[in-house]
Amino acid sequence: MSTLYLLDATATETNAIKLRFLNTEGKIKEVIDEEYKPYFLVEHPLTAEEQRTVEYFSGALQTVEKTDVFTGGKKSLGRISWPSVSIATKVAKRFRYPRETEIDFPKSYVYDRGLAFGALHSASDLKPVLETLPALREKFEKIFKETQSEDPVKNAQILYWFSLLSQPIPDLDPSFLGASGADKERIYTAWCLSRVANLPLTETLTSRHVSDWLKSIIYTHFRKNNLLIPTAEELTRGKPTHRVVGALTVSPIPGIYFNTVICDFESLYASCIDSFNLSYETVDCEHSNCIENKIPDFEGHVCTQRRGFYAILIGALKELRIKLFKPASKDATLTEEERRIATATSKLLKLILVSSYGVTVRIHGLACPPLAEAITGYGRYILRESWKMAEQEGLRPLYGDTDSLFLDKASEEQVAWLIGAVREKFDLYLAVDKRYRLCVLPKAKKAYFGILLDGTPDIKGVTAAKSNSSGYTARVFRQCVEELSTVRSQEEYLQAKQRIKEVVRKALADLRGKRIQMEDLTYSARLYFDPNEKAQNIKTAHQPYQCALQLINMGKELKRGDTVTFIKVKPFKYNRKTFTVKPAEFVKNLAEVNIDDYVRNLLTALNQTFEPMDIRLETSKETEISKWLT
Repeated sequence: MSTLYLLDATATETNAIKLRFLNTEGKIKEVIDEEYKPYFLVEHPLTAEEQRTVEYFSGALQTVEKTDVFTGGKKSLGRISWPSVSIATKVAKRFRYPRETEIDFPKSYVYDRGLAFGALHSASDLKPVLETLPALREKFEKIFKETQSEDPVKNAQILYWFSLLSQPIPDLDPSFLGASGADKERIYTAWCLSRVANLPLTETLTSRHVSDWLKSIIYTHFRKNNLLIPTAEELTRGKPTHRVVGALTVSPIPGIYFNTVICDFESLYASCIDSFNLSYETVDCEHSNCIENKIPDFEGHVCTQRRGFYAILIGALKELRIKLFKPASKDATLTEEERRIATATSKLLKLILVSSYGVTVRIHGLACPPLAEAITGYGRYILRESWKMAEQEGLRPLYGDTDSLFLDKASEEQVAWLIGAVREKFDLYLAVDKRYRLCVLPKAKKAYFGILLDGTPDIKGVTAAKSNSSGYTARVFRQCVEELSTVRSQEEYLQAKQRIKEVVRKALADLRGKRIQMEDLTYSARLYFDPNEKAQNIKTAHQPYQCALQLINMGKELKRGDTVTFIKVKPFKYNRKTFTVKPAEFVKNLAEVNIDDYVRNLLTALNQTFEPMDIRLETSKETEISKWLT
């Protein structure tokens, strides 16, 4: 059978649809369809004025029936086709409730015709090739055996994507796709995204908007199943977007710990969407007998009578990543090329899954406050319940953050029990993410570090290692952490503490004695506001904008999003304001530098980490260097 890859679809000047295919010989084939016309849906029957609009602009009215996703009932609508996209756009506001006006004309064609960007199509009838080889079908049935019996609707969606993603990726020069210089992973990702989200290759090579990907996934599903695409207002369920209560963070038990196991939930929010049937139409559904199926930490309920479309789609993507592509990326029996494709696909699916909650909070056309609150409500519930289950089994949880659980000295048997218990109770995947030979947990949430089994430091959220710390502070902190990299016992830890104290003593002495390199004193900061306005319109400019203002006055062009580097100096007057920093390139010698400020910042940053290690740093300006450490 002769086959073609669908690359993209565009509208011609005469409002025809032009499809661009790639044949197996690497040649482009164009197909033009002049019959398909842009359209939108309206309430039916039309008013007299709407009827006149249709006639005046040469529209063609057809009555269609769609399924309302919220009620499950059929709805009769008028589908009005127009001579051109410009006319459709112009006249939409003349109708009471125009529907599906926001969908791009060429993509609408692809959705309606059941085509799939990036995938193979039969050259004879231009239908997607969805058959899989016997060996691949056997592989699918083995991997997704449970889903076939437990969730056939989700299984059908998994099979659809599996069929597309199993197709070969053409070996083309990146310049052929307009992506000169792109590496193989980027090309793989573009092809996979094209197939998953049903977007043209020309778009997936450059698009970074996950919300657009999810919208296309949803639109494809709705058109494929003859569902009426809800408006943005319908999706919000009548509630304005607002701050949603976020994830649960259980305060850490400060201290230093040996042999810590960190367990992570695989795609927690996406898994909650799937396992608890969370979707736009299932949260606070209209069925009176579903009201008792309460959502934790939220005044709402979830439907028990039908599967939500969002749960089906996100659940299918989650299953593909966890059960197929993530394991394949580490499968030594596969070729290097196969592993690279699996790795790229796994990363792509992870990005979509991670975003599946965030887009429901504020993104227009995807926002739904009740759905967002249901997702985080279940997320908090899962972490709390898993913590309790661990304690009841004799495990000692130390810290919990969103989708992670830190366990102190947990045995292999205990961890295996917890993973199995979570799987059985919640149908969620808990897995060992890391094992720390040594772990330091400060009081602060989301700030800790550990030494992995191979001696590699793993640092998360610690002030001293953040990008807004000076290079000097970060370097001293790394030196301190390296002293712990070989620690395997309490005795070795006590010896390492003494070495850490010496590292800090020397660092303070070098600061005070100005035995440091100027580049180590630089700070980098991103400008989150327009520096041309922000720096001049506030009474006391924040340090990044002090730097920005000086650069702007010297003729440098800066805008929001740019990064500036500066050094803290002794206070000076600038445009009748007190400034405390200068652009790094403006500082000529260490005599200008505010050394005391760097000392305070170093000690403040290290204190956060050292406190649970029982290393106390004094911050009084009058204290002698020899008394800084006790």
